[in-house]
Parts: sequence; C-alpha cells; structure tokens
Amino acid sequence: MKRPLRWLLALIFSFNSSASTFAQSPAKDRLVDGIERGLTFLALMQEKDGEWRGQDIANPAISSLAVLAFLSAGHVPGEGPYKAHVDKGIRWILKQQQANGLFGAPGQEDNMYQHGICTMMLCEVVAMSDAKTAKEMKPKLEKAVQMILQAQRTDRSANRGGWRYQLASDDADMSVSGWQILALRAAKNIGCDIPADRIELALKFVEACRHKSGGYGYLPGSAPTLSCTGTGILALELCGKERHHSREALLAGSYLLEHQLTPIDPRFYYAAYYTSQAMFQLGGNYWTIHRTELHKLLLGSQQQNGGWLSNDKLGVSYNTAMAILALTVEYRLLPLYQRDEESETKPRK
Repeated sequence: MKRPLRWLLALIFSFNSSASTFAQSPAKDRLVDGIERGLTFLALMQEKDGEWRGQDIANPAISSLAVLAFLSAGHVPGEGPYKAHVDKGIRWILKQQQANGLFGAPGQEDNMYQHGICTMMLCEVVAMSDAKTAKEMKPKLEKAVQMILQAQRTDRSANRGGWRYQLASDDADMSVSGWQILALRAAKNIGCDIPADRIELALKFVEACRHKSGGYGYLPGSAPTLSCTGTGILALELCGKERHHSREALLAGSYLLEHQLTPIDPRFYYAAYYTSQAMFQLGGNYWTIHRTELHKLLLGSQQQNGGWLSNDKLGVSYNTAMAILALTVEYRLLPLYQRDEESETKPRK
C-alpha cells in the first residue's frame, strides 16, 4: 500500500529516538526474546545429518540461511549453546559442493540461487572463525567464487553483468544477481581475489533494473518490487564507498518508505530480509521508521513455538531464518553488513 507523502514527512521528523533510549526500552527485551525463541525453534528443526529442509526438500540454501541466522546472533562455530547445530550445518553444506565448486545437486533449476547463498554464508563463517578453520575452508571458497565469476553474463545484452538460475544461462535477474554480489563482497572481505571490474559490471546490471520511481525491478524494465529495491540499495551500499548514500540509494530508500511490507505477499520473508538490511545500511530515519513496521509485523506474527509459519515449499525453517536475519541486523555481528557510520544519511554528490 502506497503511503501519502505527508505521512512520511510526519514520521521522518517525529522519529528521533536514540540508540541509548532503545537499549533501555521494553522493545529491546521483546526483540531479544523473539530472536532467542526463533533460534530455539531452528535448532529443533535441524535434521540429524545437519541440514535444514524445505517441504521435504533438501536445500543447501535453506541450511545456509539457518546457519547465518545463528551467526547473526553471535553463535559462532565451536562456541556457545548452539555450537553443535552450527558445526553440523556447516559440515553438511560443505558436502554439497560439487567437484567443480558449485553448491547444490547437479541439474537443479535454481543452482545459482543456492550457490550464491552458500558461498556468502561460508565467507561469513571464515570471517568469524579461528585461523585453522579459515585455512581449511579457503580452498573450497575460492572454487566457489570462481564459479560465480564464470556464471556472470559478460556479453553486450541488457543482462550484462548479472546472473540467472543456471551456470550457463543467457539472461539475468536482480534476485539471483543480488546473492552473487553479496557473496563476492563477502569473499573480498576475507581476502579472495575479486576483480574490481566484475563488481562494476554487476552494478551496471543493478542500474539497468532501476525504475523511474526510484525502486528496482526483477528484470531490466520491469516494475519495482520491495525485495528487489532492497537488493539494489544493498548492492550500492556494500560495493564501494563512492556509492554510500548515493542519490540512487536514498531515492530507493524513499520508495521503501512509501510502500508497506505486507504479510500476504508470497515473498514477504524475502522482502523483510532485504529491506531490513538495506534500510539499516541507510540508517537514520530510513531505518528507524522501517524498523518500527518491521518489528510490528515479524514479532507480531511469531508463533508460540518460536517459528514463523510458511505457505510455500520453502517451509518454516526458511521463513524463520529470514525473519531472524531481518531482526538481528542491528546486532552488527555479520561482517558483511557492517555499516559505515561516518557517512550515515549524508548523500554523496
């Protein structure tokens, strides 16, 4: 639902609560409780072999998102009450890597979706693990990164710079491309060699998906969506200081403020994840306003068992992991999503 401009202006000027005020408020207790109950539910949903499943479907991406949810709340490999769950999950995911470096079973329709998410997760594991674990995993990650670079469209079409579902696709979309961009950025953070021109090429595709409204669409020229707009902002914010709080990023943030997240959207949890990460990067009132609505929706819909319901094949583990990742963004524990405080809400020229 689109909101009137006067509503936005009223909120922007009325929300000035500080982080210290939040730290002393009952809202923090509710947030922490919701996250902990969600993690408890996720732990119970893990299979004996270490995976998390969709609707009876083995899916390395869902398992990776579940591991990321634990990492985002500070439960690192080898430590804490969930160490067995995190370690088993990582080991199961590593076993899903093919000889060529691709994660996922051969022939699956969404191989690059799964591959990007798995690669990003393992980069975060390396960044948050001891030197011995990082050294052991680095060769697998380097092979995974090479597969992402190999799959990037480098032709002169409208899809140049993007990615699609399969390794050898001819087209590209914003959703799959977003995960590859995040994976490459996370890989660069841990010292992998990522050619700068490939990141620039990816951002050209992001630019091609920008709509005149300020939002971003699934394909070049398509109507904007909340999740793709969040993806666009995140790509701009994480891929170079010269793009922090650029005019394009701030306009996209305004688009998200004007359009409300709704739980009846079949991609609600996906949109909640990306818009949360994006608005947190923009900071200031972009985040404060968005956070209020996000917490109302997510904490208000959490089930008594700690999970979030699902009406699709991805299942409750996926929904719960994405909800936790949206809620824990302000914990600032995942290295990929660290925020540049110096440039917060100040537009670049």
